[in-house]
Amino acid sequence: MKISKVMHVSSVMVGFAGVITFVSAVLGGADNIVFGVTKTDALACAAILILIATWAQIGTIHHMMLEKHGEII
Repeated sequence: MKISKVMHVSSVMVGFAGVITFVSAVLGGADNIVFGVTKTDALACAAILILIATWAQIGTIHHMMLEKHGEII
């Protein structure tokens, strides 16, 4: 399997985890606890996960371009 395919799958999984964390933080209960941390921390973690997924997708695009030209890293 090409590294770009692995990077794509991992970035989709990280992005999905970020979206799930964000939705659970926004729609969470009134006790301000989400997954054992405060809502503020959960929202910060969701933002970081989405940023990681975005950068992984940019890296995936870069690797796909290199694979087109035959340059393997």
